Amino acid sequence: MEAEIITIGDEILIGQITDTNSAWIAQQLNLIGIHVDRITSISDTEKAIIQAIKQVQPTTKLVLITGGLGPTKDDITKLTLANLFGMKLVFNENIYSHIEDIFRSLGRTPVERNREQAFVPDGCRILFNDVGTAPGMLFVQDETYFISMPGVPYEMKFLMNKWVLPIAEKELLRQTILHETILTVGIPESELAEKLQTFEEELPDNIKLAYLPRPGLVRLRLTAKGESLEQLEKAMTEEAEKIKSLLGSSAFGTGTDSLESIIGELLKSRNQTIATAESCTGGYIAHLITTIPGSSAYFKGSIVAYANEVKQMQLDVEEGLIKKHGAVSKEVVEQMAIGARKQLKTDWAIATSGIAGPDGGTDEKPVGTVWISISGPEITKSRKFQLGKDRGRNIKKSAFLALDLLRNLLLAE
Repeated sequence: MEAEIITIGDEILIGQITDTNSAWIAQQLNLIGIHVDRITSISDTEKAIIQAIKQVQPTTKLVLITGGLGPTKDDITKLTLANLFGMKLVFNENIYSHIEDIFRSLGRTPVERNREQAFVPDGCRILFNDVGTAPGMLFVQDETYFISMPGVPYEMKFLMNKWVLPIAEKELLRQTILHETILTVGIPESELAEKLQTFEEELPDNIKLAYLPRPGLVRLRLTAKGESLEQLEKAMTEEAEKIKSLLGSSAFGTGTDSLESIIGELLKSRNQTIATAESCTGGYIAHLITTIPGSSAYFKGSIVAYANEVKQMQLDVEEGLIKKHGAVSKEVVEQMAIGARKQLKTDWAIATSGIAGPDGGTDEKPVGTVWISISGPEITKSRKFQLGKDRGRNIKKSAFLALDLLRNLLLAE
């Protein structure tokens, strides 16, 4: 089945922002077997919107429109679509009540322009937006589904996951589709593909495997299509177990799991606590740990020891050790981890020291050199990694590698 994406906004056309929405939407549609035939970016004008709608291919059954649903004067998408499809705007009490709740939580009161967002075309299907003020809208014209969504990425993604993808699967594809995601850490995408080559070749025709990488992690998404839900669930479970068996401890979770949530559960089950001592990661590991609700039960705090004097004063790292081995070394990172445990009185501590880049590298320690140490009740273990040259990616990779080292030590206890 073919689909088209239309993005509305002058800010895209003048290069003020990058259209990441279309790429994400196309990826999600592809995973359920819908091919995006065309992506169009247009200005915030009635003429451009009408022209784009009228140029949709006759074979296209799904058109996803983002942008132009805000409260300002240039947000004309809703009115234009209503006029184009011969509908009137009517006030919806439920939507306005939701808008009032959002403003109340922020200590504010909606103005008239916010109230106007509660007017929707009387012939559309409302896709309620729990995370924003503008609802999504579904119009059906000559068996083609036109769905309008806000351009704000997190609102668009919410509507896609809650409404658009399920509607597309049920009403347009008319088949049962299942997804299973296996989460991996520490193995690059190319190496995963090598390990899983035979597995992929032997997959049934109705099951596909997609690689979804991010710094330090790769998600493996299995997608199965068929008529029988029971048969699909059985086949999906079998194939997912094969992947886990092939990858061993590198496959750390499924679905919405995360390294930080799994570590949290392991620490809570042991009634143990943790702290971090971070140099090159700058507090990012602590950030990941504290994104989990209830992490105060096991996370005590972090010392971001970027400067050598902080390593010495706050973590008891010996000055002579730094002079002899350098701040980016096994000896120093181990003392950082041990020092964090002592200072913050925890069972475990993670420490990182490295050269994130883009500058600061030497022939002996090039950019991307990272030392990670985990100190626990009866063990202190360190490992050196050689990452790339991108600073942002190096910080994220280091954090996930550190969490994975801790996970494996907790599981080995």
